[in-house]
Amino acid sequence: MPAIWCQKEYGIVDKTVDFGMRKAENRKISAVIIHSTYNNSGGEKYNIDLIIKQFHRYNVSSHYVIDREGIIYSLVNEKNISFQAGKSSLPDGTTAVNTCSIGIELMCSTEDSPTGEQLKSLLNLVKDIQSRYQIQYVLRHSDIAPGRKTDPWNMNWDDFLHDLAK
Repeated sequence: MPAIWCQKEYGIVDKTVDFGMRKAENRKISAVIIHSTYNNSGGEKYNIDLIIKQFHRYNVSSHYVIDREGIIYSLVNEKNISFQAGKSSLPDGTTAVNTCSIGIELMCSTEDSPTGEQLKSLLNLVKDIQSRYQIQYVLRHSDIAPGRKTDPWNMNWDDFLHDLAK
């Protein structure tokens, strides 16, 4: 798989995990799902290692996590399936969302909004993913699991989609 834009320009930080995921070969990626996460188990709420520890406790993961400064952490290789979508469905009715999507977590709590640095990194990362796959959907977690999930929190989604379309 080719190196993505930020590995060369910004340096994605490798935090590969071996839980909350499944190895896969030749999966078709058609969606990007945007989430919010923070550590609510004690300690610094925006500490990547504590967030990963929390993910481990629940056997979940994501392909990427973007911290408050815009640093991108890679947890699961894009070719593999991360357990990030849960019980959900895409607008076309697809229910195995984990198998066909890339998950991106923004470190953000229900009280905070994503930072400008996070949104810039998110925009660049999603555009890069779109350049490498035939992405049909860029969705919020709340779009694929309405009534069950509310994230990403405090994000101006319309502005993000407008910037993504430029």
